[in-house]
Amino acid sequence: MRIATFGILAGLCLGSPTPLRAADLDFSALRGGSYDAPAAAAGNWDGAYFGAHGGWSSANFGFSNVFQPMVANYTRATAFETALNVSTLLRPQSVRRDTGSFGAYAGLNIQYDEFIFGGEIDYTYLGLTGRTTDFIGRSNVTDGMYRAAVLSGSAATKIEDYATIRARFGYDAGNFMPFVTGGFAVGRAQVADRVEVQLGEYDQATYRSNLGSATPAYVFNSGYRVFDQANPGTAVLASPVVLGRTKERIVGGIAAGAGLEFALTANILLRGEYQYVMFDDFDGHKSHINTVRGGAAVKF
Repeated sequence: MRIATFGILAGLCLGSPTPLRAADLDFSALRGGSYDAPAAAAGNWDGAYFGAHGGWSSANFGFSNVFQPMVANYTRATAFETALNVSTLLRPQSVRRDTGSFGAYAGLNIQYDEFIFGGEIDYTYLGLTGRTTDFIGRSNVTDGMYRAAVLSGSAATKIEDYATIRARFGYDAGNFMPFVTGGFAVGRAQVADRVEVQLGEYDQATYRSNLGSATPAYVFNSGYRVFDQANPGTAVLASPVVLGRTKERIVGGIAAGAGLEFALTANILLRGEYQYVMFDDFDGHKSHINTVRGGAAVKF
């Protein structure tokens, strides 16, 4: 009986007009109803990551009002301030400096459909210093008194390093993720300001009334190292008074940027990024930093 059955099956197979092929067989039942194909490496941005970055930073250093408080304190309640506005005479110009920068970053991505939300922290070292100088002299005659002021100032700002904490928003474009970012920054800054002030005055009205007089009156004067009563035009101002301050400050600001991330593999992420950081008005100093950088990270 078994031999007859086998013969019938063999005949059916050999006599079939279309031979059976492996591709015609459905093995889905063997996989189970919940089978899913493995996720592709690209397009899955979920997870924490850690990496390093390096690039080029260009910073603009501003020095608004760095000298005024020191000079105003020195000349307060004097005719030099009221007649010459001595504390407002120095007006240092802003400067731009460039340097290489490097650091590290870490963050977390959470993906919803094609949108990615997350947060990131980073650290950047640049050690960048901006310096400026200014020099000015002024004189006038008020109520018969001749007054002269000579000021020379120098100021410097050094941004040693900074860190940021930012939110990120990106879009899943397969292997690529364009993103924007924004948040807060905190940095270490050193400021150094120095002003040399020379002030001198004499009673020009009395001097002129003495001309041709047999008994000339004393000509009041102050601030001069050499003063000829008969010829005040040859007077020499005394050595300048030096005013200065040096501080190390922890400064706060804002950070923003945009970039493009590339998934080289499921766990290796490369990026190009632009970042803007603004530290504004600390003791009259400010710094705006623009950085273009690249980075590489491992995603867990």
